[in-house]
Formats: sequence, C-alpha cells, structure tokens
Amino acid sequence: MQKSVLKGMDITMEKLGVNEIRERFLSFFEEKNCLRLGSFPLVPKNDASLLLINSGMAPMKKWFTGAEEPPRKRVTTCQKCIRTPDIERVGKTARHGTFFEMLGNFSFGDYFKHEAIAWAWEFFTKVMDFPVEDLWITVYEEDDEARDIWINEIGVAPERVVKMGKEDNFWEHGTGPCGPCSEIHVDRGPEYGCGKPDCKLGCDCDRYMEVWNLVFTQFDKDENGNYNRLEHPNIDTGMGLERLAVVMQGVNNLFEVDTVQNVMKEISRIAGVTYKEDEKTDVSLRVITDHIRSTVMMISDGVIPSNEGRGYVLRRLLRRAARHGKLLGIKDTFLYGVADTVINESKAAYPELEEKKDYIKKIIKIEEERFAATIDNGLSILNEYIAELKEAKATVLDGTKTFKLYDTYGFPIDLTIEILAEQGMEVDEEGFKKEMEIQKTTARTNRAEGSSWDGTDGMSFSKELKTEFIGYTQLECDATVTAIGAGKQEVDVLGEGAQGLIVTDKTVCYGEMGGQVGDKGMICTDMGKAEITDTQHISGGIIAHSVTITEGEIRVGDTVKICVDRKNRSMISANHSTTHLMHKALKEVLGTHVAQAGSLVNAEHLRFDFSHFEAMTTEELQAVEKKVNDAILAAMPIVVQELPIDEAKKLGAEAQFGEKYGDVVRVVSMGDYSVEFCGGCHLTNTAQAGLFKILSESGVAAGTRRIEAVTGYGVLEYIKKKDELIAKTAETLKSGLNDIDQKAASVTAELKETKRSLESIKAKLASGKAEDVLDSKKDINGVALVCTKVDGLSVADLRTMGDTLKSKLDCGVVVLASNADGKIMFLAMATDSAVKKGAHAGQIIRSVTQIAGGSGGGKPDMAQGGGKDADKIDEALAAVEGIVAGQVK
Repeated sequence: MQKSVLKGMDITMEKLGVNEIRERFLSFFEEKNCLRLGSFPLVPKNDASLLLINSGMAPMKKWFTGAEEPPRKRVTTCQKCIRTPDIERVGKTARHGTFFEMLGNFSFGDYFKHEAIAWAWEFFTKVMDFPVEDLWITVYEEDDEARDIWINEIGVAPERVVKMGKEDNFWEHGTGPCGPCSEIHVDRGPEYGCGKPDCKLGCDCDRYMEVWNLVFTQFDKDENGNYNRLEHPNIDTGMGLERLAVVMQGVNNLFEVDTVQNVMKEISRIAGVTYKEDEKTDVSLRVITDHIRSTVMMISDGVIPSNEGRGYVLRRLLRRAARHGKLLGIKDTFLYGVADTVINESKAAYPELEEKKDYIKKIIKIEEERFAATIDNGLSILNEYIAELKEAKATVLDGTKTFKLYDTYGFPIDLTIEILAEQGMEVDEEGFKKEMEIQKTTARTNRAEGSSWDGTDGMSFSKELKTEFIGYTQLECDATVTAIGAGKQEVDVLGEGAQGLIVTDKTVCYGEMGGQVGDKGMICTDMGKAEITDTQHISGGIIAHSVTITEGEIRVGDTVKICVDRKNRSMISANHSTTHLMHKALKEVLGTHVAQAGSLVNAEHLRFDFSHFEAMTTEELQAVEKKVNDAILAAMPIVVQELPIDEAKKLGAEAQFGEKYGDVVRVVSMGDYSVEFCGGCHLTNTAQAGLFKILSESGVAAGTRRIEAVTGYGVLEYIKKKDELIAKTAETLKSGLNDIDQKAASVTAELKETKRSLESIKAKLASGKAEDVLDSKKDINGVALVCTKVDGLSVADLRTMGDTLKSKLDCGVVVLASNADGKIMFLAMATDSAVKKGAHAGQIIRSVTQIAGGSGGGKPDMAQGGGKDADKIDEALAAVEGIVAGQVK
C-alpha cells in the first residue's frame, strides 16, 4: 500500500488518488442520508450575477434563500468550479489555478453545527486517517457555541481551537443570509514553514494549510446592519478536492497531485521537457496544464470560444495555453490531443466528458488552428510595436494599437499585457476600452432594428384587463370588446379607416410569443368590420389585436365575432411544427450539444438559431433536410398534452430557448420522434407540412448558426423560382434545359483558357518591365534599391514582378507601387542578405502607406499594403531611399 508521510513523522497515511478521495467523501455523506447530486454545469442557470460557477454553493442559492424547494434537506456534491481573477498569476506560482473541484455537504434547515462539526472530524480522523495532532481548528471569535462543540463534544485540545476575527471566520455578502465559519487546518510541518520563530496558525506561509471551511448560516443581515437569527439555519461546507489531495499525497502543490500531474506529464512528453529542471519551462507547463483542464470542462458544459462573456474567458485560456506551447517549442496544434488525458483522468466522476469527447476535441482544435493562423503575424506586429517603444524610450503601448492586435489578429488583451510585462512595459487600457466601446456602439447602430410591430409601444389601459386565449382548438369565437386604443390613448370607438388596438375578454388569435408571430384575421359586428393585421401580448395578460376598420365602427362593450385567417395560421403552424422536427434532426446529425438559441416562425418561412461551432457542410445540410422530410412523410400524429413539469421531463421533453415554465407545462409530441415544451400553434399530423427545404445556413454570432427554411407552399414557390432561373440561364447560354450544366462547363473552360493566355502575356510584359527597372537601381550602403511605380498591375502581377526583381539582386530591396483602376497597392521585398544588414520590408510599407493615406505591414522579407490618395504615390516612393538608408547604416 502506498503511504504519504505527514509532517516528517513516523505516522503515515494511505496515499489516495484524487478520484478515490472524491468517492470516499461523497459515499461518507450518503451514509449520513445526504442526497448525492452530480456537479451542476459550469454555466449558471437563471443567475445573471455569475459568469461561471465558482463555488460549491453557487448553484444552490435559491435552495438556501428558500426561493426554491431543494430535492432533499441534506445534499452532498463535488462541484466543478472556475475562478479567473488571478489568471495572470497562474503558472508564475504553483498556488494559483483556474479550475478546481469543491467537495461540499449542505443542510437546508435540517442538521446544524453539532452534526456538521462531528461529521467533519469523523471524516478526517476515521475515514481519511489524519493524525489528530496535525489538525488545527479556527472559529469565529464570538461563536462560543462552535468552540464548545469542538472542545467538549469532539475532544480537541483547547489550545488547538483558535479564535479568529470577522475578516477570517465570518461569511457574509452584503445583506441577506450569513454566519460564522469554522475552518480545519493541517499542520504540514516546519519544512513548509517560513522559519520565523513566531510562525503559527494564520501565518501566510505554507505550513498551516486550510483544508475545509464549515459555514454556519444562522443570521439574516438586514439593511440596518442587524443580524437577525434565522428560524431554520443552514450548513454550507466547502473543501477543495485538489487541496485535500496535496495533503493526502504528500506533495507540494496542486500541480503535483496524481490527476493533474498526469496531464502535465503528457504535455512534457509532447514538448520534450522535464518539470522542475527550468523555471521558465515550469511556468509554461503549469499554465498549459491548468488551462487545458478548465477548457475541457467549460466546453463540456456548453461554453464556446467567443469575444464576449464566458466565451471570451474560454478563448483567453485556450490562447494563453497555445502561446505557452509555442514558448516550449511545440510547433503544431497539440492542446486537443492533451484533452484526451484530461478526459481519461476525470471521466469516472464526469462521464459526460467521454460522451462529448469528439466534440470537445473538435472545438479545441478549431480554436487552436484559428489562433495559429494569426499568432505569428500578431507576434510580429507586437514585436515591431515593442521595438518602436524601445527606440522612443517609451513603456506604454497606446490603446489603438492594442485594439488592432485584439480585433485584427485575435490577440486577447491579457496576452498583450502579459507579453509587454515581460519587457517591462504596459498597455494603455483606458485607450483600449475607448476603442472597444466605439466598436460596440457602431455594431449596435448597425444591427439596430425596429420592433416588428409598434402598435403597443407605450400603450397602457386604465382598468385591469385580461384576455383568455382559446385558439388552440378553435379558430372562431364570440367575444366582448373590453378596451380600444388609438395613438397610445384609450378611446371608446374606432371609425371607418381608423387604425388602433382592440382588446377583448377572449380571443382565438395567437399573440406573438416564443418566436411565433401573431395571427391575422377579422373582427366583425353588425355595425362594423376590422381587419386584424397582427396580434400581440402586452403587459398584464392582455392580448391586443392591431386593426384597421374597413367598414362602420367598433365600440367598447360591443359583442364581436373574431375569426383567424385559417390559411395564414395553417402555414405558420406548418413552419412551427417543422422547426421542432428540424431541431431533433440537427441533434441527430451534429450532436447533442445543439441547443435552440432563438427562432422566428411566420407564414412565409422559418428561421432557427442554434448552438454549433462551425458552418455546416453540404452533406450535413442534406442529411438534416432528409430526416425532416422523412418525418413529414411518415405522417406522424402530433399530440398536445398539459402535464406536470416533472412528468413532462420524464418523457424527455426539451425546454424551448428563453422560456420560463410553471408547474404545469404544454408538451408537443410528434410520434416518438420529437418531444418539446411549447406554447405555440401546431399541425395535427406531420404530413400536413407537405415538404421541407433549407434555403440557407449562416453564422449569426460566435458559436451560433442560423438556418432559414420553407415548407408546403413555400417549397412550391422555391421550386417555381428555381425553374425560372434555370430557364433564364439556359436562354443566356443558348442551351437546352437538359444541357445547361455541359454548356456552363464549356463556357467556363473557354474563359479559363482566355485568362491563362492573358496572364502569360502580362507575365512577359512584367518581365520586360523588370529588366528596364533594374537599370535604375541605386546603391544604399551596399544594398541595391529598386523603387518604381508600375500602374495597371494586380496584386498577383505586382508580386510576380517583385519576385523577378528580387531574384536578380544579391543584396537588395524592391519597392513597387501600382494604381489599378483606383486601387492603390504597395509591395516591398528584401533579400536575406539585405535583411541581415537591417532592411525591414514591413517597416518600409508601414511608412510609405501612411504617406499615401493607407496602412500595411508584414515581415522583414516581404510586406504589402494599400493607399487612399493617388496623388501621394510619388511622394511615398520618394521617401523610400531615406527609409532604407536609415535601416542599413
């Protein structure tokens, strides 16, 4: 049996692995009648105050406050947690990490201090075999009850129960539930201490390690600062799993416990390095080890790399890890491979990691490849900025340049800050924030859209109103007009030609909700008729009909007949039902990670937004389309039921995006294929949808894709337009309808051959020009400079000419400019020998393009850019000689 020696004494403990420790803890508290729950996802549910779950109790806030009933009064968990405030410290010390697991046992008005303390002691001394003489206890200085339990009931020596102040041993966060804490510390021995004669519990050194915190939530702090005793106090305990493993395994820090160390060993193998041989290498190993663990867990719980929120945290972790991989000399993408080790080490506790392995690795690989495609250019630009700062004897990189690195080259600002800090420099963060705000303001302006219906904006009624919706099973009803609005004012009557809102006590018209647009129809009385152009929900349970009076008038108090536009409702229902079928098909084709992120269903088409990390392939789109049409043609019955929410979940019903549900929910089932919560309108059989056709698939945000599609009559209209397009194309190509593809191929081949001939002629002309240009070369301190303007050439032609000129120079610089149909281009190239003498094509291009009102840059041997002012081309070229002379002194 493996043992770990504690405090250099003869007493030894069983050396348990992380997975074994976790299981012992959870099993122990199950024996105490605690309900073992799996870890909650890292993405908080219905909690906007948190970006990511960062403690064991965070997902249970509503159980602690009483807002929701817990599944049992006693609960135990091992919770995945992410904390990133100290991300820049990760790696630089062995203390800091972003991912950790928090063991906890909780009581919601059940057991309290006596049991919590007794069980903690039992777990440490009986289950984990901790030597009693190595355990120390802290209590809040005013909590005599806890101190008495430790000393008189548990039997801990009084000198080992230390009173601490509010800062250390009292948990509170503003107003609300709070209470004193009691912490269990392990004395790891003088070899971990600071060596000071007064080293004791509370010292900042590593000797006395806090392992378990017991929080006794017994007060409710009010706005006046009073601590009122709770009628039903709670228990919230937290013990870091990795921290406990450090002590149990007799290692120095979290990076040396078994599961974490196995991840580091795999990284070391890939990089060909050994931990603890070089401090700089160790920093990179710790960064990658920690960040890949966080990355795997976050992606498993649905986070996708992006530039906002938790997606940005993930991108930041991934890219920081990738950069440290480069520092270790790893040239290829590798993090997605290391994910295998992370999954293998943790899948026993989190089986979803194995289930989602391919998806997790794919997300990581895509992000690695994206970063790899930009990091070299970004690092080159940043190195140029650093060189400029050094030359100017400055230490602050301005916000505009920092934002360019972030926006153009995908450099998280944190990475820029970290690299600059290594050079003793810093970022103008305020300037960066201003640039970011400008971009956000521009984006908001660009995407701002008016409301789909403005009739209810600012409209309110003086009396309490409520509209009963009865339109699921009937499309006509009699109702009473309870209110009328016009121009945001309440009125008693609407006359012929007037537009306004009509509210009734009940209606068969569906008000826009859950992505489904409002119904159209008619409202009729003996004295008037109104066309319903839209139906909307407004505050307080009111359904309002937006109308135009086509005959007579309608008054408050009138009895009216409301009729839904049947064809319009049928087409909306077809698109809505098919959206459910498509959601299911997407999960089958792409994976279970697909989740609805929004939708729009009207009579003309359907739009469905969903979580996915890359554009769908043609084959995937075809597979989804086939599955949906198969489901339609299978003529499956569509059944709607109202069920208690727990019963609905047992059926496997999926919640709709952004919806909140009560105790009873409406469940829509389509055969045994699709089951979802939904309050919208549907067909009674899938066959009524006719056919389904995807029109487009696109990206709308990082990690979110959009499909637009049509059904039924929409498919017929699509076919009609395609037929018209084919006929017009055949007419243009002077081809029969059945030969259109062959004719198109023939015309394309002819065009390619003509283009090849033109390129050949251009190449010969460029070669001839090159010979003429070489005659005008100048010698600048032993470097030949060729600088000229050659109008009419494309970027490709300009590059060809540059390569030709460069090949004829032993040590030289080539700078070319071209104005082709108003497009101004600059190109600079330098031979290897010229670069060794100091020539830098990127800096040359940056200078000359600025003169011409443009921008550009690149590497020392090749760079290009554009200009805006054609009148400045000659001036820009005239400056080249001086620039090169300054470089090759």
